Amino acid sequence: MSLQTFGAKLVRAGVLRAPRDARYLDWYARVTGAAARLKAGEYRLKPGLKPKGLVALLVSGQAYEHRLTVVEGWTFRQMMQAVENAPAIKHTLQGDTGAQVMEALGHPDQSAEGRFFPDTYYFPRGTTDIAFLRRAFGKMQRVLAHEWQGRASSLPFGTPDKALILASIIQKETAVPAERTKVAGVFVRRLKRGMRLQADPTVIYGLGSAYNGDITTRDLRTDTPYNTYRHSGLPPTPICLPGKAAIHAALHPQPGNALYFVATGNGTHVFSDTLAQHDREVEKYQLHGH
Repeated sequence: MSLQTFGAKLVRAGVLRAPRDARYLDWYARVTGAAARLKAGEYRLKPGLKPKGLVALLVSGQAYEHRLTVVEGWTFRQMMQAVENAPAIKHTLQGDTGAQVMEALGHPDQSAEGRFFPDTYYFPRGTTDIAFLRRAFGKMQRVLAHEWQGRASSLPFGTPDKALILASIIQKETAVPAERTKVAGVFVRRLKRGMRLQADPTVIYGLGSAYNGDITTRDLRTDTPYNTYRHSGLPPTPICLPGKAAIHAALHPQPGNALYFVATGNGTHVFSDTLAQHDREVEKYQLHGH
């Protein structure tokens, strides 16, 4: 729209105080040459703003930025739902599968799960979904590469991709920061010994919509590629979007002898070195409902 129309609209909205301010806005922008440098965008304007200040803002191009938080532990599907529900994002990928999204990003050989860094992102209105996803994907690549460079020695996996898979399991297993490296230690020792991970979150992920919120013995016996009670080693892909702390833990497992852990019911876990000790803890915290 023209500056005159824009100014009149701002007067009606109460941003500029009087019609003469709108006329001055138009005159000032033309005389100073700013009229040719105004940048289109969405701006947050406060009532009582002076014309000179308004022109400076429009020349600066400091458009209002919306934000969207991608939460640690979300699945790719949950992230895409949040992106699709964000009104300020321009949607071009609606209904696209993870494989189609990864192809659009130029990485058709990778699974979409776990590849996007959970964080709060700021962006101007009209940002496309693919541009938003490209940022989150790029940040995960950078974080993973940085953490991989500083990894501990003698880990039982040789690629950053494997570390990302383990990090996603750690992310789902505990929300207690102090426990992450402990959980990592258990899983790393199990991998080194050829023991199955027996991680419930991988089973739940493999069940998909068939999971009803309460894991059962039947669920543990259901054969999916993600059932780490039935299959040795790591699952084929991550099971969620892990945060930086979970990635760091996967690459810096805590030394020790624990091979088991069980949830206590208050968010924490008890770790055990032997199966006999673990069985006692399971009976104490789970079978008796404590």
